[in-house]
Amino acid sequence: MLRGDLGGALQAWNDLGSLVYVPHTEEEYCQLVVLLDELIDEVGEDETHVFASLMEVIGVLIERYEDEHVPELTGE
Repeated sequence: MLRGDLGGALQAWNDLGSLVYVPHTEEEYCQLVVLLDELIDEVGEDETHVFASLMEVIGVLIERYEDEHVPELTGE
């Protein structure tokens, strides 16, 4: 059963692969931030929106990059 689902996923990935990726550079990070902003404008607070989970995934990818590459501000 997974094999059939994987075929559809591979087809969809051809379209999405250039938008959804783990950022390794600041440029890729910035591109994901722009995409997230566009998704936020589209989705808003609607957790049932078709793009809500995509927005969450992009947010996690951005957060991961920030955790690894952006120094935390100190209150000192």
